[in-house]
Formats: sequence, structure tokens, C-alpha cells
Amino acid sequence: MLVMKKEFVVKSIDSAPDGAPYVILSLSSLKELKDGNQNPPAAFGSPKVMGFSNMNDMMKDLSKMMSGGGGGMGMPSGITQLKLEMHEYKEMGLSVGDKVFLELSKAETLGV
Repeated sequence: MLVMKKEFVVKSIDSAPDGAPYVILSLSSLKELKDGNQNPPAAFGSPKVMGFSNMNDMMKDLSKMMSGGGGGMGMPSGITQLKLEMHEYKEMGLSVGDKVFLELSKAETLGV
């Protein structure tokens, strides 16, 4: 079995944008924090308000926002987001600033 383990810090904890019983946990790698490459936390589903003077500007700015260039709905670099069910979140007792480890494992497959 292949295993990868990474260390993170909880940057923000947000409720589900659709009101469902889960939370969005935003994590930043410890390496990013030590290097000083911190981006301001952007909550999942909280788009930036943008003003438009005409339809052409609106279309240009909207495409930037969707791709992340405007800091709106796109995911900021250096942030990993997880969706946790409410009971998982409560069991872990997580809060902003907590150090957490994310472990990914891949089972070795035999044959095709």
C-alpha cells in the first residue's frame, strides 16, 4: 500500500453553502505558512462583489472571477478544502489554527 502524509493548519471552517449538514474545512500547508506565502482565507461559496459599467466588462470580469483570477469563486492557491459531515466535525473538535494531518493511501492492485 502506498501512503502519503501531509501536515496542515486549519485556516477556516465554513457551513455548507446549501444549508446541508456538513462543513467546509479549509487547510493551508504548514510549509506555505512557514514560507510566508499566506493568502487571505476565502470562504467556499462566498464570491467577491464586483461592479460593472457595461455588459462587455461584466462578461470579462465574470470569466476572471470564475477562473479564480478575481479572487471570487476560484480556489486560492495553497488552500486545500475538505467536506466533513457534521458528526465527523463534532467528533474531531476542530477549530481554526489546529494542526492536522491528511493521510492518503492507495491500495496496490493485483492484475488488471
